[in-house]
Parts: sequence; structure tokens; C-alpha cells
Amino acid sequence: MDMRFVKQSMSLNSSQRELLQGWARAHGTPQQVAKRCRIILLNEEGWSDLRIAKELNMNRHTCRLWRRRFAQEGAESLWEIAEGRGRKPQAGLSQKIIEATLHTKPQGQTHWSTRAMAQKEGVHASTVCRIWQEHDLQPHRQETFKLSRDPQFVPKLLDVVGVYLNPPQNAVVLCVDEKSQIQALDRTQPGLPLKPGRCGTWTHDYVRHGTTTLFAALEVVHGKVVGQCYSRHRHQEFLKFLQRLDAEYPGEMELHLVMDNYGTHKHPRVVRWLAKHPRFKTHFIPTSSSWLNLVERWFAELTGKAVRRGSFASVPDLIEAIFQFIEHWNKQGKGFVWTAKAEDILAKLERCKRRLEAIQPGCTTKKSRRKVTV
Repeated sequence: MDMRFVKQSMSLNSSQRELLQGWARAHGTPQQVAKRCRIILLNEEGWSDLRIAKELNMNRHTCRLWRRRFAQEGAESLWEIAEGRGRKPQAGLSQKIIEATLHTKPQGQTHWSTRAMAQKEGVHASTVCRIWQEHDLQPHRQETFKLSRDPQFVPKLLDVVGVYLNPPQNAVVLCVDEKSQIQALDRTQPGLPLKPGRCGTWTHDYVRHGTTTLFAALEVVHGKVVGQCYSRHRHQEFLKFLQRLDAEYPGEMELHLVMDNYGTHKHPRVVRWLAKHPRFKTHFIPTSSSWLNLVERWFAELTGKAVRRGSFASVPDLIEAIFQFIEHWNKQGKGFVWTAKAEDILAKLERCKRRLEAIQPGCTTKKSRRKVTV
């Protein structure tokens, strides 16, 4: 007699039968668990392993395996979830890669790449890329910073941020600075235009046709920009620009100028001129803190949208492009809104200083280690 067709049915009590029937019908039961329940239920009805295997589209040895496991270990054994195929997960792999990324460097190199890390840890580069993305790690990027060592940092910061957040009434706040050495660069050959599937091109080499210096004043509230180009950026040119501002904003309205500590802005002749024009109020930002001057953000707009990708055959062509950008900007009437509070800035700088001290003790001076408070 062929043993494949021998009926070896088991008997279930009412609670076991109801439990298995409930698992088999439930939508949340994994498919493999539901099949195991049906094996036991069909076997109780007197079905042979071969018949059950044909009904459920599986191997008859699988039916025998789960019958025996049910008889030995009970219904809970049917919930054993087998691991899938493929490479099994390695315990602690993510943490290992994160620690290596943060605290080590590849030999002879400054930072890790996905392929270098994958080769070191014996995984695929896509695995390293996924782990870096999940933990927001970008070893290929680097940003610049510098902590100001100005002994008057806190008073200057409070003064400038106060002017931004609470502008004086019946006054105009202007962020003033000069962008020096703007080069009039011309390409040696015409570039190819942009088209679908190909970006615009230009030659890698260029011809210099001279430079110009842009003096600019950004009106904080309305975003209006007053600009003037000069060949040099001495105190003489700065005085001319102040006279231009005096004519641009006639009357007795106060003009609050936010400036950096460049020597031109503090020249004796400039100081005397400001003393004769008391409606000009100066607010100097701390040293090494150009991010406090909003006109620097506008300079970035000018460079990115009008200068960097331009081709200029002469300095007048460059100046014309600058004035066209200023004219278009003023028509938009769009400014920059300052939102950072002085307390938040000071707290962030204090955290940065503590972090630097933890990494390299003594890297900051006594002045920069002082606790900043408001």
C-alpha cells in the first residue's frame, strides 16, 4: 500500500478548531500561517497529505511537517515566520557604518565615499548610500564658518538685530557694502545654447577685460537697491556714494546704515562727513560677521543671476548688466525679512564654541570663550 494515501487524521477539540478557523479566515493573518491552519483542519476531516498538498498547491512533506509540529508544540507553532531568501541582515551594520563615517577617514583621503565605505565594510555601495540618507549624513559636502572674536560682539549684534526686528519709525534702514573686483570675463568662443537633453555650454577659458566695484545700499523694508559702480573702493568713492544716498533720500528723514568694519567706512574724512550730516546713523556689525548684513544676500542674487554666467566684452558691458539687474529688482519690490532673534543667535554660537572646545581644547581664545549673555 502506498503510504502517501494513508489517512493519518488528528482530532481537535472545539477550542482548537475555532482558533484555527478564526486564524484561517482573518484578513490580518499571514498567508503562510493561514495555509498551515488549513492543513490541520483538512487533516482533521480525513484528507491525506497528498490530497491536501494538491488542494493547497504545496509539497506533501510540508503538510506532514506542520502536522507533526502542531501535534508536538501546539497551535502557537504555526506562527513561526521563516526568514526570506537573500543575504541575512547583519546586526549593527548601520551603527558600524555611521561610527566609521563620523569618526574615521580613509587612508590618504579627506572623507568617505559610498564606494570606499562599501569596500571597507564588505557591503554594496547602495547599502551605504541608504544608511547615509536615513541618518542625513553627507560626507561629500562641507560648509564654511568663522566665529567672531570682536570684543564688542554682543552689543553690536543686539544693535543690528534690533534695527532689523524693530525698525525706527519715520526712518529708512539701509544695508550698505561694496562688492569689489567684479570681473568682466569674456569667453574665448561662443557657447552652445540650452536645449532638451543638453545643458548650455561655454569654454573653460576666458579673457579678462577689467574689474569694477559696486557700492550698494539695500532698503530693508521694501527691498529697493541703490547702486553705483566705481573703478576703485577707497574712502573717496565711499563719500561719493554717501552723497548719492543723501540725494536719493531727500529731506530730514533719518537714514540708518548697517555696515561692516572696513577701513573705508571709518576713515577720518568719512567720520567728519557723517558728523556734518546727523541724519545718517551708523550701525556696525561685529567683525567676521558678514552674514549679519542683508546686502550680502543680495550680492549673492546678483552674482548668481547676472554675473557668474555672463560674458562681458568690456567693463561698461558688465556695469550695464549690473544696472539692468538692479532696475528689474527694484520693479519687483521684494526684500529680505530678518527673523532670527538675538537670543537664538547667541545660544547657537555658545553651542558652537562648546563643541569646538570639546573637539580641540584651547582652539578658541579667551575672548571667544567668554560666556555670551543678554
